[in-house]
Amino acid sequence: MSRLVALLLLLLLVGCGGTGPGSPDSSPAAGPTDSPRTSGIPGEPANPTTDAPEPSPAPGTVPPAWLGTRPLPVTASGYGEVRPTPRELRRRRFTLPDRLPALPGTGFAAEVERAPDDVIARSTWEPGCPVDRDELAWVRVTFHGFDGARHTGELLVASAASQALVGVFRELWRADFPLEEMRISTRADLDAPPTGDGNNTEAFVCRPVTGGTSYSEHAYGLALDLNSFQNPYEKGEVVLPELASSYLDRDRVRPGMITPDGPVVRAFARIGWGWGGAWSSLKDYQHFSHNSR
Repeated sequence: MSRLVALLLLLLLVGCGGTGPGSPDSSPAAGPTDSPRTSGIPGEPANPTTDAPEPSPAPGTVPPAWLGTRPLPVTASGYGEVRPTPRELRRRRFTLPDRLPALPGTGFAAEVERAPDDVIARSTWEPGCPVDRDELAWVRVTFHGFDGARHTGELLVASAASQALVGVFRELWRADFPLEEMRISTRADLDAPPTGDGNNTEAFVCRPVTGGTSYSEHAYGLALDLNSFQNPYEKGEVVLPELASSYLDRDRVRPGMITPDGPVVRAFARIGWGWGGAWSSLKDYQHFSHNSR
């Protein structure tokens, strides 16, 4: 009997030495811990905020890397081949860096002076142009960019029209009308192969009329093209700039476009300049000149 009792006691002792729940060797169920999630780099925790990729800029707000670098085939018209507007330029609303020091102040500002020799030298003026170099004025004005910032640009214009044009750009400043760039064209610009994606605002260019041989009003400093990409030239199969076809749809108004009842047409009308967008034989939506044609 004593042997039986001893055996029962031994079995009880063995049963109590397991690793079931509550025993010293038991482990809690797996679950969340307080240790930080690692990034995969030893000693560096991951940061889900800073490790996330930056959002891509909206199409049209940043100039594409290829801007101005892809020449187009030249057609029998003498201009580049017209092609569909690239997606990046269908709602074009970026501003290129200024090439001049900013004019003083924070609001509208303008400076007018007789065109200096160095400005004439980098322009398209040469002996034989229909205006004497002494009749050209160098105009610097401020303008609103598509980026909302204050920018400074330059024009060569006929001296007789310089103050009137300053008044035009003062009105565009007040209307917060955006421009992409405003610079003086060079001879190299005229000789360069067409890329069809330029968007300058300019006045004097010593060249013939588009598609003709007689001098343009630009060659006298008495015409101005504004945001040429958003406001292209169209005659028959010719579109200039050649990639701006999307902007021939004038009912779909986008930033930088000139409209018949908008501030640009009104400002030029006040100084007696006509708009090429109102012509019947062709449409030159970028163009204003002292002869309303």
